[in-house]
Amino acid sequence: MFDYQSARADLFTNPDLAGRERRGALAELTDRWLAALLAAAGGDQGGVALVAVGGYGRGELSPRSDLDVLLLHDTGSVGALADRLWYPVWDSGVGLDHAVRKPAEARAVAAADLKTQLGLLDARHIAGDAELTGALRSAVLADWRAKAPERLPELRALGQERAERHGQLAFLLEPDLKEAAGGLRDVVALDAIAASWLADAPREGLDAAQRRLSDVRDALHLATGRTTERLALQEQDQVAAALGVLDADTLLRQVYQAARTVSYASDVTWRAVDRLLVARRSRGRRPFRFAFGGAGRSGGAQPAARGVVARRPLAEGVVEQDGEAVLAQSARPAADPVLTLRAAAAAAQAGLVVAHATVRRLAAESKPLPVPWPTEAREQLITLLGAGEACLPVWEALEVEGLITRLLPDWERVRCRPQRNAVHTWTVDRHLVETAVRAAALTRRVARPDLLLVAALLHDLGKGWPGDHSQAGEVIVRDVAARMGFDQDDTETLALLVRHHLTLIDTATRRDPNDPATVELIAKVVGTAQHLELLHALTEADATATGPAAWSSWRAALVAALVDRVAVLLAGEPAAEPLGTACAEEERLAVEAARTGEPALTLRAVLVEQDRTAAEPMGVELVLAIPDRPGLLGTVAGVLALNRLTVRSLTLCELDPIGAGPVLLFSWRVAAEFGELPEAARLRADLRRALDGSLDPGRRLAERDAAVPRRPGISTPPPVVTVAPGGASATATVLEVRAHDAPGLLHRIGRALDAARVRVRTAHVSTLGADAVDAFYLTDSAGERLGEAAARTVAEEVQRALC
Repeated sequence: MFDYQSARADLFTNPDLAGRERRGALAELTDRWLAALLAAAGGDQGGVALVAVGGYGRGELSPRSDLDVLLLHDTGSVGALADRLWYPVWDSGVGLDHAVRKPAEARAVAAADLKTQLGLLDARHIAGDAELTGALRSAVLADWRAKAPERLPELRALGQERAERHGQLAFLLEPDLKEAAGGLRDVVALDAIAASWLADAPREGLDAAQRRLSDVRDALHLATGRTTERLALQEQDQVAAALGVLDADTLLRQVYQAARTVSYASDVTWRAVDRLLVARRSRGRRPFRFAFGGAGRSGGAQPAARGVVARRPLAEGVVEQDGEAVLAQSARPAADPVLTLRAAAAAAQAGLVVAHATVRRLAAESKPLPVPWPTEAREQLITLLGAGEACLPVWEALEVEGLITRLLPDWERVRCRPQRNAVHTWTVDRHLVETAVRAAALTRRVARPDLLLVAALLHDLGKGWPGDHSQAGEVIVRDVAARMGFDQDDTETLALLVRHHLTLIDTATRRDPNDPATVELIAKVVGTAQHLELLHALTEADATATGPAAWSSWRAALVAALVDRVAVLLAGEPAAEPLGTACAEEERLAVEAARTGEPALTLRAVLVEQDRTAAEPMGVELVLAIPDRPGLLGTVAGVLALNRLTVRSLTLCELDPIGAGPVLLFSWRVAAEFGELPEAARLRADLRRALDGSLDPGRRLAERDAAVPRRPGISTPPPVVTVAPGGASATATVLEVRAHDAPGLLHRIGRALDAARVRVRTAHVSTLGADAVDAFYLTDSAGERLGEAAARTVAEEVQRALC
């Protein structure tokens, strides 16, 4: 008997073997080994067969795959034989998933367990009684076809459950190549559907996609030396190098493209299955047809369903048939360059998808749009985007067939481009479409919804180019808008929106909205009220499409407040009341603090109005009044960190309510780190102890951190502390801090500022994913802006405190 492990190792080091050829060679090698083991165990005398199932049955054996095998027999007990067969496999260290059954038992288990039945659909004879294997395979296929109308919905539910648990492969930074939606499990499901003879998947590109995912999986197994399907960040460079791919981003783009092909094939196939099952229920019989003219797993042909299906007109050259948008019989794609966009827009507006055959025909026959685009083409694009969620499946169909890059050549540079930022949920291209979807819900807020939708679709095109993506995008959008046929004024508006799509949220969360310089800055950027309303809507659409960490009620309120003040300035009306003016409750706290010399505080929920009947909580406001003294910011921030309160924002003002000396009024927006807010009495007691010196927040935080076992974490960029240009504020020096967020971060910043003997007039704290982006408006003890040298010194001291 040959040395299986040595032969196996030779396969992995053979430079002439890779990919599917190596997987097949490994399966053949394993077949010979197991056949020899079966013969040595005495299982070659008849009535016994060794059968490969699952991936091994398909001949797709990856380096660290388990061996899925069935010992099939029609004799009495084969327990001793099984032991003699399995123990050498276990001793070799190769993973083994095995079963011992008679044919009737195998069929019964398959009938009760869908996963077992799927594995048996790929049954392949290894050794022993071949007739036994053949009979089982024929019976299992017959059972599957007979029960497919009942079992396919169960198969679909399994896929949906996997998608919910593992996410969509085409958008994950650390995807599961096998279990995520669009992964190798979905390819197995498509083969199972084909074996049912009810439908077949569109095969264009599907085999190449499966190969790519399997090749990446093989390289991952070899790189890690273990059975894993998750392409973790730390493995991606090594896997890319093993496959001869430029870098990890290029690897992910290839994985994403393959996953999209699989996902699209799945969507098309399941729609075909749904139609056939509905038809079966309505007719009381089982119809058969090939959905795409391919061959099933068995290679047999399938009869076509008969009958005439009614067609409903949707647009010129486009009709609805069987729940999908298809081309009318009179349609001529080669003579109608707008037909692609017209069909897509009509389908989306009707809540339909474009039939796969129709998309294929459009890709094959349609001609490029003239430049500039005809007015109808531009209007149809806007109509497609304006359909909101219904746009997504239509857009995906066009994208898979290459029609999007034909319409927008610049799209290719962002297609499937990963975004290595935890804030982002989607790839760049999908984020752009998601932004347009969300913008569609905001079109009633703006006078030019067309410009909003197009800006949403194009705003991140610059991410496909080096440098600042907003600046690069401004250049690109001017060219794209001109090709689309927008006039000069509209082109300039689109360029402004793309260039400044981050300006509102950055300014609202990092600058003082009470400072006239902040409001004037935004007014200068937008120029007109129409631009302001467009930028406001684009900001919201972009942030909500980014991910949950990028938008919240708190951020929405900050942006809205800034927009309101800018709108007042643009209209030439009197300035609104400053946002930081003390209310009656705050004055009461200040009076209490001045009289008692002790901290006075209140905790209350803060609501933002959603409509006339409802309000949404946007956090908890902690209002704190304390007689002025050095070191207050760092001390209070430390107490909040000790009580596990995450700071969202902070404003300060100074009052002298009874003429007994200044009182500092802190207004904090906080959230409980683990959901439970501390009691106000406890906070007050901790503050008193911190102020009288009996509680050292810094020491307590350090002790708490030391008590928690540290796990290896990712490397993070060092903190950056900078002084904003002088125009950022007319009355204060603005210090910006960007750092990895951590408990006690604001405490350390506050201690450093206190040590520098500067006053913090206002602070704007923002957390984006794992990154903190804070801005502090500083003055000297006399309330004046800091000099350039003093400001640099303060920045250096804060930098040292954070390193």
